This record gives sequence, C-alpha cells and structure tokens, in this order.
Amino acid sequence: MQRQVCMEMGAFCFHTFSERTETDMKVEGQVRIPSGCAIAAVISREGNRMTGERIINAMKPMHERSNGLGGGFAGYGIYPEYKDFYALHLFFNERAARKNCETFLKERFEIVQTEIIPTRKITSITDEPIIWRYFVAPLKSALISQQLDEKEFVVRTVMKINTEMPGSYVFSSGKNMGTFKAVGFPEDVGVFYKLDEYEGYSWTAHGRYPTNTPGWWGGAHPFTLLDYSIVHNGEISSYDANRRFIEMFGYTCTLQTDTEVITYIMDYLTRAQGLTLEEAANVIAAPFWSTIETKKDETERKKYAYLRTAFSSLLVTGPFSIVLGFRGGLMALNDRLKLRSMVVGEKDDMVFIASEETAIRTMEPAAENISAPAGGEPVIIRVKDGAF
Repeated sequence: MQRQVCMEMGAFCFHTFSERTETDMKVEGQVRIPSGCAIAAVISREGNRMTGERIINAMKPMHERSNGLGGGFAGYGIYPEYKDFYALHLFFNERAARKNCETFLKERFEIVQTEIIPTRKITSITDEPIIWRYFVAPLKSALISQQLDEKEFVVRTVMKINTEMPGSYVFSSGKNMGTFKAVGFPEDVGVFYKLDEYEGYSWTAHGRYPTNTPGWWGGAHPFTLLDYSIVHNGEISSYDANRRFIEMFGYTCTLQTDTEVITYIMDYLTRAQGLTLEEAANVIAAPFWSTIETKKDETERKKYAYLRTAFSSLLVTGPFSIVLGFRGGLMALNDRLKLRSMVVGEKDDMVFIASEETAIRTMEPAAENISAPAGGEPVIIRVKDGAF
C-alpha cells in the first residue's frame, strides 16, 4: 500500500514513501544550508566539444552545498551520430515496465537504436533503476493522425508515459543532448554515468539539497523537456500558481518539486508562444512595476507592461538562480532581488557559470571577467552559427 501511494504522488519511485522519507530526515537533520544547492555550467562559443570531466570537477569544491540526495548533469552535442533523432532517457523500476513502455513507443516512433545507458558500479550510488535510452523519430502516420508537429507530439508522449505508465519515467527527451541524474553527490553521479567518456559543447550540473520533497532519482536536477534543461538553486513560493496555469496547456507536474514547473514554463513561452529567451526571462523574473514606469522608451515600456500583464501567472517569486540549457546555448538568471548567488567568468571562447567562483577556478584557473549578474538580468550565451 505504501508503494502504491508513492507511485500515485510521484508517478514513479523506487522506494516506499515511508522508507525514503525516513532516510531523508536523518540526512537533512544533521545540517541546514539555507542557500544550499550547487549549480555550474560551461559552454564553448566556438562549439568545441569537451568531456564531462571538467564539469564534474567543478562540483567538488561545492560539495557541502548538497547532501547526497540528488545530483545530475546535462550535456549538449553528445550524440552527433544520432543528432537528428530524439534521445529518450528513461528510468524503469522493473523489466515488465520497460517492455510495456517499448511496446507503446513502437506504436508512435521509429526506434533506430535502443540500449542500456552505460554506468560504473560505485559504492556511493545504490538502488539504481534500469536506465535505458532510445533514439527515435516520430512516425509520420502518427503525426498525421494526431495532427501535431513533431515537438508537440514528443511532449505529449513524455507526459503520457510519466503520468499513465507506472514504473516508467522519461527524464530526457531532446536531440543531440542528454540528462544524467541520480540520488547521490554530483561528483559521484558523473563518475557513475561515465561522463568523462562523453563530449559536448556545453554542460550543466547540479548538486541538490532538497528542502520540501524526498530525494529520489527522478527528482534530481536537471529537469528537461525536449532540448530545454533547468538546474536551479532556491525555492519557488509561486509554485502552485505557476503549476495551475501551466497545466491548463497540457503540461503535468508529477515530480513533487518546484523546479519542474520552470522547465515547462520556458517551453510554453518560447515554443508555444514564440517569445525570445530575453522576453521569457522578463516574464519569470519580471521587473517591478516601479521599474517599468521608469523606462524612457515608450515602446520598451509597453513591451514590459504587456509581458507582465499577459503572463502574470508565470512570474516566479522566491529566491532562485537558474541555468537553462538549450540547443546552441545557455541562459543564466537570478530572481529580481538576487537572493541566490551566481557568478559568471570567461576565458578565450569559454564561458563558465557557477554558484561560487571557486567552481569556475576549478574549471579554468585563469578565468577572467568574473562578475555576478544583476537580479532579473539574463546572461545568454550562444554558440556561433553552424558550430554545433
């Protein structure tokens, strides 16, 4: 009965709710870090590919910002041989769930490659599920019958699996990118997934310190949908309002965590509504009305006022710093009051982002132009055209 409750609340889990909660309370009761969680990212503007070893090392000096209940990474450009196919990463809690899910996928996609995601056995990562990946292309007949474009088709497939297929959970669904996450410290998670053997033009990372939800594999960051991935430090007080609004448009929040909703908001604003990243940033971290009124340019003032009015339910309140990964770039963003730390640096064609400067120095000791972005001001880095 306890396992059934866990499945209903989180859509997918590997322990009974009572077992996981008891473990969490023991760990979280030892220490409290109000500004906990660690985020880091690196990108090459030239599109040069690098292994995941650099981003793994960036998390080591920020070890105390997480408590071992979640770590994860997202890499972009890591699947060049399958760059035109959606890479679906899934957790399964048993073989029967995998077989049922595969049957469902074959009805909707051409599966060009399917395999277990390679991992290393390490003592600090335990209770791992079955971890699988599929490289797929939507069947044209399925797109025609449902009258959907392929991105919307993939989104609906992900939502259907995660809400209606117990024991199966899609945790990554983009093209030429992939997310790798687990219960554990991030530096251990990176070793577990053999990220030193992957190469990508950008990487993001997260070390979790959960405050309101249990630590489980699906609840680790990054949270992804299509090519978007989010790593987040903070706590969103507007979660319920944000969730209620976004779920009116076909998204379903199943993971008991406030970060998931930011990923869906970004997909809705940019893909469904056609906003630019800069405009989307001015929705979720909208300037205060007093600030908008001081804009001297009337067109600019009207634009900010429209975004704040039209998408008022998507204003994200509370302390946060996030890094959004997307195809060809990264975006870093603080809340309007800058209540969580985030630092940016660069060296040659490389840009580095982290919760602490020490993480940047670990990635590049000679990093230059170290700065802390202003609250609500997005820092957007794009790879040059054609590089990826």
